[in-house]
Amino acid sequence: MPIFFQQQINEYTRLGVWKIEENEAFFKGNVPLHRDVTHPHKRLQHLAGRFLLQYLFPDFPYHLIEIADTRKPFLPNEQYHFSISHCGDFAAAIVSNKNRVGVDVEIAKEKISTITNKYLNEKEFSEFKLLPKEYAETDFLKATLLWSAKESVFKWYGNGGVDFKEHILLSNQKEQEETIDCFFVKNESSLKIYYHFFEEFVLTWVYS
Repeated sequence: MPIFFQQQINEYTRLGVWKIEENEAFFKGNVPLHRDVTHPHKRLQHLAGRFLLQYLFPDFPYHLIEIADTRKPFLPNEQYHFSISHCGDFAAAIVSNKNRVGVDVEIAKEKISTITNKYLNEKEFSEFKLLPKEYAETDFLKATLLWSAKESVFKWYGNGGVDFKEHILLSNQKEQEETIDCFFVKNESSLKIYYHFFEEFVLTWVYS
């Protein structure tokens, strides 16, 4: 079983990354498909992400998952808070029976550095020593990290209507601790985003 990465974050919260090597039949034998996903690889990603939920917490009730108007999956009774992300051949999930959570996985690509103006404000460009998109030498690894960090916060919030530049404010990256501070304007929350670079992707997560 290709569990790629796993972490017990605290007493209530677990994180995992699955490398997708199985075929669809493996997942369908364990996981219900909650929506009609027509593209074969996206369907695999969808199934692997949900498979991880019960891998992390064996009593996770798949059958109770609903989809909000914002497209966020949730459990009506909030027995568990959870977030899922997938990219390429990897699926990530974070599950907690107490904390609100968000997770994101991104493959670092140079293309992400061409849209930094869409999700970073001027203060963040300065704070993280990034150059605007017109400069070819922009650090696309860091640009991907910051995009992923904001995606994690967006998923943690889960209610939509978020402006990445105005509402998710990043600062104070601590490389040794692999953390970035965040102030989320919409509900005035101070958060700590955790991250880790793997050879093939970057993983970010948040809980509170």
